[in-house]
Amino acid sequence: MISRLPKWIEYGAFVLALVAGCINAIGLLGFEHQSVSHLSGTATLLGTSVLGNPATVSLHLAGVLFAFFLGASLSGYLLHGSTLRLGQHYDTALVVESLLLFGAVSGQLK
Repeated sequence: MISRLPKWIEYGAFVLALVAGCINAIGLLGFEHQSVSHLSGTATLLGTSVLGNPATVSLHLAGVLFAFFLGASLSGYLLHGSTLRLGQHYDTALVVESLLLFGAVSGQLK
């Protein structure tokens, strides 16, 4: 068992935490002031938006929930198990995430 993690793992964890914080901040500031990390609040907003808001608001919130569940399912499929092991598809999950982020940015720039 490793008693101390290698530095590259610490740096990678720092970068992943930084990216996650940036995505949450962008979502909070850009998408109707909605946090993308707290899905219980999104589900509550979806429930209340069905009664009094236009359908586009409800569809947006449902899309956020669907995207989260789709991402969680894909991650669970690629990284099954609860231990850190070599040979799992961590790289595939990160490449898919980066492609989706770059796609979102390029879609916003147009």
